[in-house]
Amino acid sequence: MGEEPVLLSHRDGGVLTLTLNRPHRRNAIDGELWEALRAAFVDARDDTSVRALVLTGAAGAFCAGADLGSQPGGHPLTRMHRVNDVALALHEIAVPTVAKVTGVAVGAGWNLALGCDLVVATPEARFSQIFARRGLSIDFGGSWLLPRLVGMQQAKRLALLAEMISAEEARDLGLVTWLVGADEVDAFVDDVAARLAAGPPIALAETKALLESGSSSTMREALTAEARAQTINRGTDAPAAFRAFVDRTEPDFTGTWVANGQDARRDA
Repeated sequence: MGEEPVLLSHRDGGVLTLTLNRPHRRNAIDGELWEALRAAFVDARDDTSVRALVLTGAAGAFCAGADLGSQPGGHPLTRMHRVNDVALALHEIAVPTVAKVTGVAVGAGWNLALGCDLVVATPEARFSQIFARRGLSIDFGGSWLLPRLVGMQQAKRLALLAEMISAEEARDLGLVTWLVGADEVDAFVDDVAARLAAGPPIALAETKALLESGSSSTMREALTAEARAQTINRGTDAPAAFRAFVDRTEPDFTGTWVANGQDARRDA
């Protein structure tokens, strides 16, 4: 029998779960896994049947960052471009993404989790922007993500001191969305992912994009973008939501453009 793939993929309806699978290295990312992640993220971005994505790690660890012991050849800048392609591919996934962190998440591994929209962690999880301990500066989008999530001073503290922090402190800083016991985390994430997958895909994608662009736009620009998004929604899943509201049923969101978008409630 051959070795297991470095990235496991599982589909349950509209939920795609990707599991980093290098447990002997605490799921540290080598060249093969970088490429597998990039390809999987691009496929998820382009597959309209994927309604939510869950990212996790095998055997009690999330990701110990880049595997510095297995660096491929070539110029370091070329290697970093490949790493950056993975970060961008994750960022460009329109559907909601959830990181399930059940162990260590450090360096690029932590920023891989922070690149997801929501982070669920167990109390045993530990986090570090470990780069400085390795004589490196922050990467995998951490310089962009951290200040937006925790503010500049806390971002500098985490990046410059490279401290290992607990799951509880990460939650208190706003870097973990939910803290859930190890015996409950699988069911909890399954429920969150299922609810996201059942939501209106275009509306959720538009909301995600609006929130991500809002911090760098003016109020006028944000309002213009919101108006554009609502116009799209009125011709997509809003009519079904309104009909379900009137009929007192649950809507079936398909993300399909419909000709009778004018049926959507005018004052919604």
